[in-house]
Amino acid sequence: MTAADDALRLEGIRKSFGSFVALQNIDLAIRRGEFVCFLGPSGCGKTTLLRVVAGLEQQTSGRVIQHGRDVSALPPAARDYGIVFQSYALFPNLTVAQNVAYGLASRRKRRAEIDARVRELLTLVGLPDAGPKYPAQCSGGQQQRVALARALATSPSLLLLDEPLSALDAKVRERLRGEIRALQRRVGVTTIMVTHDQEEALSMADRVVVMNHGAIEQCGTPAEVYEQPATPFVATFLGRVNILSGRSLGEGRYRVGSCELALPADGFPPGTDVRIFVRPEDRHVEGDLAALPNRLSGRISRIDYLGTFCLAEVGCDGIEQPLTVSFSLNQLHDLGVREGGRLDFALRPDRVRVFADGAK
Repeated sequence: MTAADDALRLEGIRKSFGSFVALQNIDLAIRRGEFVCFLGPSGCGKTTLLRVVAGLEQQTSGRVIQHGRDVSALPPAARDYGIVFQSYALFPNLTVAQNVAYGLASRRKRRAEIDARVRELLTLVGLPDAGPKYPAQCSGGQQQRVALARALATSPSLLLLDEPLSALDAKVRERLRGEIRALQRRVGVTTIMVTHDQEEALSMADRVVVMNHGAIEQCGTPAEVYEQPATPFVATFLGRVNILSGRSLGEGRYRVGSCELALPADGFPPGTDVRIFVRPEDRHVEGDLAALPNRLSGRISRIDYLGTFCLAEVGCDGIEQPLTVSFSLNQLHDLGVREGGRLDFALRPDRVRVFADGAK
């Protein structure tokens, strides 16, 4: 990717509030038309970073480059973006149409041009007849769509979304995240969304920026950050994971309790204490397990039924800590998985991650 492909570049962004460092040395390039999610726990700096991009916070040091133009010192009104806040921030005394038209009217567009643009956008977000209504007459999902339409009204080159779905119930949230992604692709606008919801980030983003303590832990596609976590934090923050304490025997072999596991060589010399990260789904439970490495056996102490899949806690022979193994609902019934029963399975070496003990 060349600089000409960048919609946004963040160079050495640092933000301090007194002695507290909220952002530290953030470097990031976002391509034109890309959908990027800033993901992390509360207090990790993701919203502060979005506000720096928007000019709502002034960075302590570093530069914000938008389409090759240094906007680091420019006020929000001089930057080219639309924004949707967590609360939507619609004007309650204006109709839906007037809310969408607000940015256009302030730019002194002609009335016929404004009306046509409002009709186009309300149709685009699936609310063609909502123009005369007031925000209070709309559901939460409808208000979110109005806020999106308003943010897109001036055809900005950058769309910023600050946890736009967090106030909605689960069903509406699931439906709207698909609609937002489809809308973003149709319009082609470069989009940054802040979220603490990992499912939201993994299902919507082209790339996920995982943040912690004001720094970027990993940036990659949803598959990369989930399947190939770069740090123990990313491995534990995204999805469920078993963490086994072990010791390297060299050449990709590890001792865990009285068991020996064969995993891809990670360069740890013999005697190195490690932590082995394996997700509940990264196992073989069917077929000829005898031909596979990393076979384990144990008794199922508990099953958590979660609808489409289930989680079984297994006390494995030779390993002090229990492992959680996931099953689809069909597997649960076909394999006769039950509490108190025995389970034979094998860990998938290609999906297991190993980090030095003490790594963060």
